[in-house]
Amino acid sequence: MKSLCNREGMTTAFAMVGGVAPARSPKPILQNLKFVVDSSGSTLMATDLELGIRYQVSGVRVDEPGAAILPTARVQQLLRLSTEADLAIESDSEKVEIRGIRGKWHFAAEDPELFPEVPVFSSKNYYVLTSADLRKLIRRTSFATDTESTRYALGGVLVEFREDSVVMVGTDGRRLARMTVPARVHGEFEKPEGLSPVIPVKALKLLERNLSDDDTPVHLSIVDGNSALVRTERAVIYSRLVEGRFPRYQDVFPNHHEARVGIKAGELLRAVQQSMIVTSDESRGVEFGFAAGELTLTSKSTLGDSRLAVPIDYDDKPLSISFDPRYLVEALVVLDESVQVSIDLVNSRTAALFHTEDRYDYIVMPLTRDS
Repeated sequence: MKSLCNREGMTTAFAMVGGVAPARSPKPILQNLKFVVDSSGSTLMATDLELGIRYQVSGVRVDEPGAAILPTARVQQLLRLSTEADLAIESDSEKVEIRGIRGKWHFAAEDPELFPEVPVFSSKNYYVLTSADLRKLIRRTSFATDTESTRYALGGVLVEFREDSVVMVGTDGRRLARMTVPARVHGEFEKPEGLSPVIPVKALKLLERNLSDDDTPVHLSIVDGNSALVRTERAVIYSRLVEGRFPRYQDVFPNHHEARVGIKAGELLRAVQQSMIVTSDESRGVEFGFAAGELTLTSKSTLGDSRLAVPIDYDDKPLSISFDPRYLVEALVVLDESVQVSIDLVNSRTAALFHTEDRYDYIVMPLTRDS
């Protein structure tokens, strides 16, 4: 294998792919990356057998097709420290050589055939959505998951497929985030067999890094009911699904509300952040008092106390409810400041529903005196 690689292009590829390679593994070859060059281009791959990625590297001239196993950390360090514009990468059965104008480095060669194959995207039936929409789905749901849960499949995001949309849901049992975006079906519409698929958070974070905020099409497919494949502009990402049953989240949504208030996401975020300044692990609650024309946020702990008044358009009955401010901040920071948030309230003991016009719902349980 012989190639001449643009260093910046390789650096970008390593940044996208390198995090998938495990630091330790029963199969040491997985701690490396596989670099393949041929007439169709160049691809950098990584996998830990649960998660995998194929990334198209830009700026590579192929002089002799082939493959090489590259030590992740050492080559990444070399790319970061080098000032060369281009680096030649050559390999044979004995060594891998990386060479610039002013230096060269040799690494022991490993057999590329021993590297597990990372699947290509070959699905005939899949869902097409924009890169911006999929990125929004991930950002607005993955933060609400519970990677430590063993009872339910809460360590990932549930995906529901409909004929004209894709829905993602994340929950940790104390709050729930759901987002719906438009999508179209390529091929035939078919719901995955068995339980709705749950994609691990680790895979979603990798996918988010490979997405842009534009209308570039992204393809999403569930394969054999046990894995997900996503094709972006430059990458194919493979992930095993989370095993286990996702809770019946629909039962959490309140079926009515006693009061509704509207407020800009940025305004509410700043108010919550200011109110949580004096909270502590022992006294983490912030009390929200809704009254005619005004929202009052009060908090108190051994560190001090605070009271903040925010004008709102509200004329329902007075209502007081306490929340863990961390749960609100995490939901609000993923929204644009100008987004209008509607809050549906029942009483101080019932979950509140925060929702926006672009089909985003966020449910959070209130704090009680015991909690």
